[in-house]
Amino acid sequence: MFLRFRTLRQHCRAALLLVGIALSIPISAAAPPALGLREAIAAALDTNPDLRIFEFEFRAADAVRDQAALKPTLVAEAGLENFLGTGETQGLQAAEATFSLSQVIELGGKRESRIAVAGAGRDTLTSARQAAQLDVLAEVTRRFIAIAALQEQALLDQRAMALAEQTLQAAETRVNAARAPHVELDRATVALERARLDQQTTRSRLDAARRALAAMWGADEAVINGRPMGEVRGDLFRLPEMEDFGALMKRLQASPDFLRFANEERLRDAELRLAATQRRPDITLGGGLRRLPGNDVALVASFSIPLFSGRRAGSSIAEAAARRDAVGATREAALVKARAQLFGLYQELHDTAATVNVLEVTAVPKMEEALKETEYAFERGRYSYLELVDAQREYLDLQRARIDAGARAQLIATEIERLTNAPLTTP
Repeated sequence: MFLRFRTLRQHCRAALLLVGIALSIPISAAAPPALGLREAIAAALDTNPDLRIFEFEFRAADAVRDQAALKPTLVAEAGLENFLGTGETQGLQAAEATFSLSQVIELGGKRESRIAVAGAGRDTLTSARQAAQLDVLAEVTRRFIAIAALQEQALLDQRAMALAEQTLQAAETRVNAARAPHVELDRATVALERARLDQQTTRSRLDAARRALAAMWGADEAVINGRPMGEVRGDLFRLPEMEDFGALMKRLQASPDFLRFANEERLRDAELRLAATQRRPDITLGGGLRRLPGNDVALVASFSIPLFSGRRAGSSIAEAAARRDAVGATREAALVKARAQLFGLYQELHDTAATVNVLEVTAVPKMEEALKETEYAFERGRYSYLELVDAQREYLDLQRARIDAGARAQLIATEIERLTNAPLTTP
């Protein structure tokens, strides 16, 4: 089992992991259908609680863009002068009432710049959602791998139970034939009980792992699409073919984690252009009617413009420029860290794959043969109980190491694919 990250546009215009998986674990006809990683990913993309938040974020971003496109509001103003005074201005005899409308005329492309900032902000949100989708898909895969590893462990527990039962039967035969002390039977009985406890522990962990996976699509129980979750289809020991490190580095820089820096740079550039528009002041035009004493009516007009706008805009421009420059520095720092992380994972995957290969090809087969020979000799009285138990323990330890190495290799491959947003092998 290995993960395949495709580009975001290649699956429903969103991120999707592709995995070639084949299950070697038999299931009964009455068991729920086996779950594939593709199905688990689709369920998570549809209903993951963390991804649903972006629906509201986009609605808010659209509202911000609509707000940015609005023109300045038309202002209505009413005033009353020369009333309730003394002499000729007593009462309302000399009152002058004015009604006027005023409008701010934006200059310097302020409205267009506001719209550009809002649009760039929405683009950064798109990049954030793409990165969040990859995070969700990577976490689905990690939990999927955990279940696959526990399924292998459950099979190994069954093997351990069978060995313990065989050993108990053989010990009982030896004790009854007075060829071994009774303590050998007691130790074999304890070993069988420990095997049962290990089996129960694995089952409990497997149940918890299934619920953890189901939580990725918002389910409180181990269900998917309204049906109980069955076994997962996964081969821990089918490892991906690793590409050249240089090719992975190119993919790293094109991943959503770094594309978001490009979107953020565009946002900061738009903010800088918006700040620069403040150098050119807006003007306010107004006009209306004034009622004079004696019921005479006259027109009024007004014009206003703020002074020293260029000086006041300087600090805003400097702030926007600093924020824009900071994006590039942040990107370079993130790229340095990601390169080091990718190289470490790449080397670790090489080493882990070599471990899996040695265990698969050499260690486990030889240990299986050694165990058979030890069992044969034990049954004929040539080996002691301790020698048989040691051989069984070494065999089971190697099998556990094989499972751990396979799961570790798959997890490392998942991390590499999360960083590079691409499969390690061509589809």
